[in-house]
Amino acid sequence: MLYHASPVPDIIRLVPHISNHGRPLVYFSSRPENTLVYLSNAVEKCCREKGFVHKGGYTKWGPYGFSGEGTLTLDEYYPDAITDTYKGVSGYIYAAEESEDIVPLEGIPFAFISEREVEVKGREFVPDAYSALMRAAEEGKIVITEYKDLSPAKLEWIAKTVKREYEEGSEEYRFFLRNKFAL
Repeated sequence: MLYHASPVPDIIRLVPHISNHGRPLVYFSSRPENTLVYLSNAVEKCCREKGFVHKGGYTKWGPYGFSGEGTLTLDEYYPDAITDTYKGVSGYIYAAEESEDIVPLEGIPFAFISEREVEVKGREFVPDAYSALMRAAEEGKIVITEYKDLSPAKLEWIAKTVKREYEEGSEEYRFFLRNKFAL
């Protein structure tokens, strides 16, 4: 089985949407825990909670990567970011069967894509994304690094990256960065 996470309930077919790769795709992982990070977008959540009116899609916020073994690593780029982004957020992990239309995504471990609609074969309700992430970390399925545990080099990289992204970012992304990084 392959997995896809969404806060949207009752999906019966996963439909490709324009993605970070510039073309309509549906994303999957062969590891359900890797999809948990997609249940909430910090940029969208911040804008909605603070009353920032925005039409259209939101910039994706993805402070995660993968270890050499392919384990998802999630870093807190600002204090309490994981709690702020995921606590109290619910959603679903949808399951789909592997098919010839679903192919590996180059460069991302355990990731797959489809350019076609994919039928949902099952779903699991996630009542609290934060609790699910913490449980996955306790089980060793993902690695979470809290802000207080980031190295000085990582903190310096974050500061430089945030400044650069602020200069280049969309209006709603700049709003998010100002609120979370005191720019």
